Amino acid sequence: MEKDPKFTPDPTLKLMDQVRQVLRYHHYAINTERTYCQWILRFIHFYGALRHPREMGPGEIETYLSHLASEQHVSASTQRQALNAIVFLYKHVLDIDIGENITPVRAKRRPRLPVVMSADETRALLDGMQGQHLLMAELLYGAGLRLTECVRMWVNSIDISRGLVYVRFGKGGKDRSVPLPLTVVNKIEARMKKVRSFHESDIRDGFGEAWLPEGFSKKIGSAARDLGSQYLFPAKKRSVDPRSGKTMRHHVLASGLQKAVRTAVRRAGFTKRVTCHTFRHSYATHLLGNGVNIRVVQELMEHADVKTTEIYTHVMKQDIGAVASPLDILHHHPG
Repeated sequence: MEKDPKFTPDPTLKLMDQVRQVLRYHHYAINTERTYCQWILRFIHFYGALRHPREMGPGEIETYLSHLASEQHVSASTQRQALNAIVFLYKHVLDIDIGENITPVRAKRRPRLPVVMSADETRALLDGMQGQHLLMAELLYGAGLRLTECVRMWVNSIDISRGLVYVRFGKGGKDRSVPLPLTVVNKIEARMKKVRSFHESDIRDGFGEAWLPEGFSKKIGSAARDLGSQYLFPAKKRSVDPRSGKTMRHHVLASGLQKAVRTAVRRAGFTKRVTCHTFRHSYATHLLGNGVNIRVVQELMEHADVKTTEIYTHVMKQDIGAVASPLDILHHHPG
């Protein structure tokens, strides 16, 4: 992700503007930019905004992170996110070495098994959805996509001839490919025709450029105006890109699909907590249940460590519905 760790921000800018400049230089996603800026501001305000971060160091960082764990009871992943943001500030913006031995009070890890739907539950939930949201949910489950990966898909993310879905700039900026569910091919083709119509209309109106990651767009030049670079699930209206100031057609909001899933869950009468991410958990668990090798599932899920994938084997072990109660056995065999 980083081309040159020695990039120096404009010293005439205010601190937070320098942070944004460096984040954008290294092509961080805009959501990551917002999150990092929020954590850096919280860290500064924790000390009353009277001390510049240059005047602080590992001690103050440890105190703040310990406060998050001990007083605010944040999760381990949230504490790690705050640490990453603060380390980015010192390493890439202030060019200060704060070392690697920061040892705050650690937030407690609360290992929980993921919520997984059975095949029948998945079918019932999908039956309660329709249109664009149904197709998106089918991709979440059928290709194991994360919510953001789904809404950010481009037209050229789908290779129908090879039967593949290319996930670009996934978690951690990584790319991967997964099999395209055959049952959605006709829907995908229909959606591509609709995107073409949107795009041709935008071109006629003098627009038609799509947002591409900075380094990616430089490599492929005018591709931002190509049909393949348009979002597969475009927004109904054009909007102004907050970074470039250009008017473009962005992708649909993730909240629309989240709301559609919540509505379908309520109609299906589920008591378990099912979200968009539950489709991804179910994808992995059902693959393992169908005999797919765990290493293959690890690759499809883009897990760095197979131990992350192994949690789904624990979910499978929790499926004890077929185990007979001793009381039932007693009644069936009274003698």
